Amino acid sequence: MAINFNELSGLKQWLAVMAGGALVTAALYFTVFKAQSDKNDAAEHAVQTKVRENNELESYRPKLKDMERQLANLKQQLDIERRIVPDDPQVDAFIQSMDSEAQKAGVELRLYSAKPVSQKDYYTAVPFAMELDGPYYSMLNFFDRVGKLERIVNISDLMVASTKRANDAKVKHTYQYAPNESVVTSFTATTFYSHDTLAAAAPIAPGAKPVGLGK
Repeated sequence: MAINFNELSGLKQWLAVMAGGALVTAALYFTVFKAQSDKNDAAEHAVQTKVRENNELESYRPKLKDMERQLANLKQQLDIERRIVPDDPQVDAFIQSMDSEAQKAGVELRLYSAKPVSQKDYYTAVPFAMELDGPYYSMLNFFDRVGKLERIVNISDLMVASTKRANDAKVKHTYQYAPNESVVTSFTATTFYSHDTLAAAAPIAPGAKPVGLGK
């Protein structure tokens, strides 16, 4: 039997309104409010996760400058190593440096001739037969300068003779030596380059002679 709301007593009407409100509230909670609450919880969890991550990252901030300094030092060491043992032969630069040191020392770099290269696991040795002549102490000065070059240069098979008996030094050519030139020498100058990442390049042709070297 249908009950007219207006026929209910005031207390019953109030109870009916309260019951209806409770049902609406429960319906809203389990639909709209519950879904929004779940979203809020998820957002709060995400915020807390980000805060923890930021705190962890913040703990590394004092170490960042330290790491940057270490990287800068490693880069500097790598640059130095590449000057000592470059990544490619740089033959022209090598010959020019040898000629430059000869001129500074006051001796004549008469001839260079490429010899067969020798490949190792991580580097290639590039030897050159060379001939010099000049004053004795200037010759000593030249080898001292070569020993101080930034790039590694090994001197081997050194033979020295007076200019009057130049053939004793096994030189390929003799010249009209100046009065102050007292010694002639032949030797092998070997330099190196790294080939970890680059294929070995062919050396310059044997017997080649840089422009401007010698007389």
